[in-house]
Amino acid sequence: MKKASVSVLSHLSRHRFKSFPAILSRDFISDTSSCSSSSSSSSSSSLVSPSHLKPCSKTHGLFLKNTPFQANPYQNIATLAEKPPQNMSSRQRKAKEKADLEEAFESAKTPEEMLRAFKAMESTFEEKELGLATLKLGLKLDQEDEDPEKILSFAERALKTLDNDGKPSLPVAMALQLLGSVNLSLNKYNDSLGYLSRANRILGKLEGEGLSAEDVEPVLHAVHLVMANVKTAMGRREEAIEHLRKCLEIKEKTLGDGNVELGQANRDVAEAYASVLNFKEALPFCVKALELHKEELGQNSVEVAHDRRLLGVIYTGMEEHEKALEQNRLAQRVLKNWGLSSDLVFAEIDAANMQIALERYDEAINTLKAVVNQTDKESHTRALVFISMGKALSSQEKFVDAKRCLEIACGILDKKERSSPLEVADAYAEISMQYENMNEFETAISLLKRTLTLLEKLPQEQHTEGSVSARLGWLLLLTGKVQQAIPYLEGAVERLKESFGSKHFGIGYIYNNLGAAYLELDRPQSAAQMFAVAKDILDVSLGPHHADSIETCHNLAKAYDVVGSYELAIKFQQQVVDAWENHGPSARDELREARQMLELLKKKALGAHVNDELPKKALPLPHSSASARRS
Repeated sequence: MKKASVSVLSHLSRHRFKSFPAILSRDFISDTSSCSSSSSSSSSSSLVSPSHLKPCSKTHGLFLKNTPFQANPYQNIATLAEKPPQNMSSRQRKAKEKADLEEAFESAKTPEEMLRAFKAMESTFEEKELGLATLKLGLKLDQEDEDPEKILSFAERALKTLDNDGKPSLPVAMALQLLGSVNLSLNKYNDSLGYLSRANRILGKLEGEGLSAEDVEPVLHAVHLVMANVKTAMGRREEAIEHLRKCLEIKEKTLGDGNVELGQANRDVAEAYASVLNFKEALPFCVKALELHKEELGQNSVEVAHDRRLLGVIYTGMEEHEKALEQNRLAQRVLKNWGLSSDLVFAEIDAANMQIALERYDEAINTLKAVVNQTDKESHTRALVFISMGKALSSQEKFVDAKRCLEIACGILDKKERSSPLEVADAYAEISMQYENMNEFETAISLLKRTLTLLEKLPQEQHTEGSVSARLGWLLLLTGKVQQAIPYLEGAVERLKESFGSKHFGIGYIYNNLGAAYLELDRPQSAAQMFAVAKDILDVSLGPHHADSIETCHNLAKAYDVVGSYELAIKFQQQVVDAWENHGPSARDELREARQMLELLKKKALGAHVNDELPKKALPLPHSSASARRS
């Protein structure tokens, strides 16, 4: 994972270590220009990563001049100091020694060089004089992905020294940012957020006090970038998106139009939205990224190819499959020109899945037959090819051949559970979906349970765990295992609330299914409560005229019918009728059934004995596409 600390380090490294406390004042870098991290090429297999959001890449080094220390890093640091003149006073000699040690530290490029220089300084400088040097060293180690425990010791030491008077300052904010970054590396997410939140407050206060934006914003960008990664790791992906948008906002202010880094920043936001299946919000950011990269890098750049692949994923999510296929075709052309065979294989698999969505099954199978010869026999990529092949054959009702393909895929994946748990879990979920479509429910349930076992060990994937748990609960409900279904559904609500908030459409589906489960268990009051919550969520997130919103409203009417609250039952069933009427001729059968149910309820309200059974419907949580997750 690239480190946000790079932008803080490059910003701090424009200023030399000074052996006097005044350097710790909040305006110690007031003469700097703004800087930010630059973009890097994305790997083709991580356009919309489910496990993390990609921070900006690191390209800025230390802005330092070359010295003999770099030419010969093994030279004893003491030899860098010239022999002082004999007529120097002891105070002058001490100052000269400090200046030479400072020069050696500032000239160091690698972590090893910096550590040697710092060690030499420790015997000459007082601790209070070493605050900025300690911070620089910690940032450098973090940038280079050194041992997190070592980084932590320098970060804590820097904060203790720099924050000794309790006054807000830019160096203190930098130290807090570093502590946030290293605690993320140590999976101490709450500690990380605590440090980052304090850094954010300090930066806001400094900006309010008049510290220039070009001093504050590079550090603020790094703080929000790490916050995005922490919240993604915690499964709080919607909140993470807000931090990424703040990063984009800062870059737009500091870089201006026509900067290639803005393309990467827009794509980061698009990927984040796509990872939570919010394709409508993702689209404009991806289009903007594509426009910027085309303008700055040209039509045939790798960045443009990656933008087009992501755009294909987004269009697939929006069920605009022809547009998706066109973007995929354009991306493949560029990837071929650059000889990026690994990227190209994934793009070809995506193309096959798009062809399947367009019901071009023979085309998809031919595409996959060509791809399978490019994969290693026991590779994860080969398993993905057979999964897509199974989907194409299943769609043609060639179930025997489809199952054979899925068995081959499972045989490959079974050996990779330990080395690649997330990729295998995602593949198992997709295979389960195919068995479900072939009415092989027990196999589908078994695979989802294996998926959950893998995801439970990946705390950053609790949003995926919630979605899988929801689908497993729905399948158990569908197969009559109602009592078994409830814990999975309740667990799914808990995890998805933490990830997406309480009003996400997926949570509405789960509440509907909990209501259906409680009705089966003759708990109509509890069922009515669940259906009411589900209706409120789906009416807002999908609209009251969406088919699933209407079904939930019908379920609510059913629950009140069982309770004997006919007035409420009639009220909600009337809403069902009105909603289907809004659909026009395409919903003629649904409207007829809804009106029949309304008449039955009215008769019951008048005291008539009616022998009826109003059907209730459990709703599966919409399934994320494998190509979107993989990309």
